[in-house]
Amino acid sequence: MADGNQGKGKVVITYGTFDLFHYGHEALLRRAKELGDYLIVGVTSDAFDRSRGKLNVKQSLIERIKSVENTGLADKIIVEEFKGQKIDDIRKYNVDIFALGSDWVGKFDYLEEYCDVVYLPRTQGVSSTELRRMTAKTLRLGCIGTGIFTDRMIREASYVSNVRVLSVVAADADGLKADSTYDQYKSAESFEELADIVDAVYVNTKPALRPGVLEKALEAGLHVISEGPIAFTVEDVKRLQKLAADKGLVLIEALTAMYLPGFQRLKLLLESGIVGEIKDIDASYSIVPDSLDFRDRYSSNFYNMSSRTLLPALVYLGAKPKDVQVICGYEQDMCTWSKYNLLFETASATLKTGRGVKTEGDMTITGTDGYIYVPAPWWRLEYFEIRNEDLRDVKKHYYECAGEGQRYLIKEFYLYWSDPAIYDMAKGTLEELEVATVGIIERIGSDQCITLANHSSRFGGGENV
Repeated sequence: MADGNQGKGKVVITYGTFDLFHYGHEALLRRAKELGDYLIVGVTSDAFDRSRGKLNVKQSLIERIKSVENTGLADKIIVEEFKGQKIDDIRKYNVDIFALGSDWVGKFDYLEEYCDVVYLPRTQGVSSTELRRMTAKTLRLGCIGTGIFTDRMIREASYVSNVRVLSVVAADADGLKADSTYDQYKSAESFEELADIVDAVYVNTKPALRPGVLEKALEAGLHVISEGPIAFTVEDVKRLQKLAADKGLVLIEALTAMYLPGFQRLKLLLESGIVGEIKDIDASYSIVPDSLDFRDRYSSNFYNMSSRTLLPALVYLGAKPKDVQVICGYEQDMCTWSKYNLLFETASATLKTGRGVKTEGDMTITGTDGYIYVPAPWWRLEYFEIRNEDLRDVKKHYYECAGEGQRYLIKEFYLYWSDPAIYDMAKGTLEELEVATVGIIERIGSDQCITLANHSSRFGGGENV
């Protein structure tokens, strides 16, 4: 039990998001207030909600605090910003009772070491989730293309309010077709038929089919989120972007890493000068699939992975490098290894990507006042360290990536779809990023690309021990 409450009597603390504040929230605060003499209410920050995967919050932190304040029940309002803060708050404010709704029974029993824990009955028949569902329009989403990426998108979409996956179809050179694996979803045999079922599509087809599928989807009036790059020449990218703009449609690439809480937070810290002026970014991205068709040029890493690989440099340093050097290594017709050396006005970047070639998958950002190290896999960006000359002085940052990460991307896509003004603000940057990525891809196979010789290791392939 805490003591020393400095004349406040018995101190009670509770926490919540308090989005779309309703009488159920007020009843809970009133019950908490009745447990003691002084009520502290913790309101979750926007960043903390996103880091926990809670992406359906409608109101800003300021609006939610104001709602709690207007009840007159809170003696003190604080902001909950990080995991583990509850113990710090209980100690700091000499809390006697921790109170939370009964839907959390057992979840916070560990706090009994610090104070009494009380689970309060919830008001039946009302919830913020239901209110959000009633006030927001639903995005009907379809998937074109099947496999593990589509399965992942379906799972992650279930965590985003007001998004429902209604249709899944396979795609080949002849068009759309049903896939018996996805019988629980509606099918369609044409893009026009699909447009009667859904508002938008997630495109996960073979790279060779992708630009054509995107064009047909846009022509049918469908908003699009696509694995990428969306095309393989700058001319085709700009044509697709113009088609989407002319029809008032959203067209974005599925750059999941860019929307993660950790990636966004790191961007803000870099812009604040946390390591001084950035001088270099070194990052790699690689996978070794179970099987590869080395005769298929479209299986090459740059057709599948360039966007993810180039992302940190083009976002953190800008989408207009002064000079680019590309180095590629091939296995038959397929590029298995690429290295991109980018030169900017005041910085450089080295990005490496392997498909069938394995590398570490970490990232180092070098600055004039220190550096940032992101361990593998950097594209989940749940943790990074800020280091400087004194190796004992390491600042560690944790940002939880909920689920497989796509829910953050889907949520952003929903915002773009539901509020064109938000998309208009982001569109220029997203289009510039796509053009820059594909501009670099266009160098591959040209006289601007260095191709490594394709032969056995100079060491003879090593020994079998």
